[in-house]
Amino acid sequence: MLAEPALGEREHELRERVREFLAGHDPAALGRQAFLDARFDAGLAAVHYPEGLGGLSLPRSLQRAVDEEFATAGAPGNRPERNGIGLGMAAPTILAFATQEQKARWLRPLWTGEEIWCQLFSEPGAGSDLAGLATRAVLAEDGGHWTVTGQKVWTSSAHRARWGLLLARTDPDQPKHAGLTYFACDMNQPGVDVRPLRQFTGEAEFNEVFLTDTTIPDADRIGEVGEGWQVARGTLMNERIAIGSGTAQPREGGMAGLAASAWREQPELRTPGLHDRLLRLWADAEVARLAGERLRQQLASGQPGPEGSAAKIVFARLNQELSAFELELAGAAGLRYDDWTMRRPETVNFYSRGPGYRYLRARGNSIEGGTSEILRNIIAERVLGLPAEPRTDTGLPWKDLPR
Repeated sequence: MLAEPALGEREHELRERVREFLAGHDPAALGRQAFLDARFDAGLAAVHYPEGLGGLSLPRSLQRAVDEEFATAGAPGNRPERNGIGLGMAAPTILAFATQEQKARWLRPLWTGEEIWCQLFSEPGAGSDLAGLATRAVLAEDGGHWTVTGQKVWTSSAHRARWGLLLARTDPDQPKHAGLTYFACDMNQPGVDVRPLRQFTGEAEFNEVFLTDTTIPDADRIGEVGEGWQVARGTLMNERIAIGSGTAQPREGGMAGLAASAWREQPELRTPGLHDRLLRLWADAEVARLAGERLRQQLASGQPGPEGSAAKIVFARLNQELSAFELELAGAAGLRYDDWTMRRPETVNFYSRGPGYRYLRARGNSIEGGTSEILRNIIAERVLGLPAEPRTDTGLPWKDLPR
């Protein structure tokens, strides 16, 4: 019996495969879309995807070698900053829970950037208590489609999205977690009304979405009826990992690098107290960076777990403390704000804006992707094994819960 090739040998073979692909697909000659289509078909989009669905069924850890080869060649990327929900949440959910037909239909245009995805989870009365959502989906008598009515909030990219990951209540007679079903919602159809929500940064990267007798074919249901909570948990774990661990960063990457650069460039603003704070935050950021690298290595060999909740909490705290440090170091100049124009940004970029924007936008990091309070409960119960908090409503039908 032949031994499994060593990881280093497989990496070498994979790099050679990428170079052969580039020899036949010149990024400078092909258009962006044609190049990304060909890359997906060659199994070089995400090597841990199954063969025929953009990958080669290889370990996730080998993706870095592929990305390095394409970056060296100046090849276009898949713009994760424009479709972060699609790549970080929709794709893993589809891979884990969708049918083969759904995978074939959705993964290619998702990865190549032709179709943007959003997440229709939170509601005005169901944020942290997501399982208490009120949006209803009713199955037609012929069983061919569902009619959905409700409201969703804090929906990033809904104004650009082609599809939405939708969690809706399909059985109010079941306990709240058991009465949910998961769908892919066509955002371009009648009955979907997307309205901007302006943040205190001045921008409207979020939206509220009103669903009025919206039709969803049963073929667009992901998972079984009544098992939406299990599918949603998979989405949320991937979301927290995507936010908390992100992509690999060099030392002094990200917000820590911005704070350190501001310190070096403005010696006249330094104080002993700020020096002490910067050293502590720099060390915390380095620990978080190394922990994120270990988490990515763990992901390469299995499914995401509750450990991603810890990474997301640390990310939120560090972003808020580093942006506050940068603002305080700036002194009076930190009171200025660069642009309060109401607009819908294409991306959320902390690095191309001033310290005022970073300070304000970082406030949302401890809310989006699950509040820090809820994530601490998850860590306590599922990582540390502490006793669960009393929950009196989990065994009650949704219609009988106090509203």
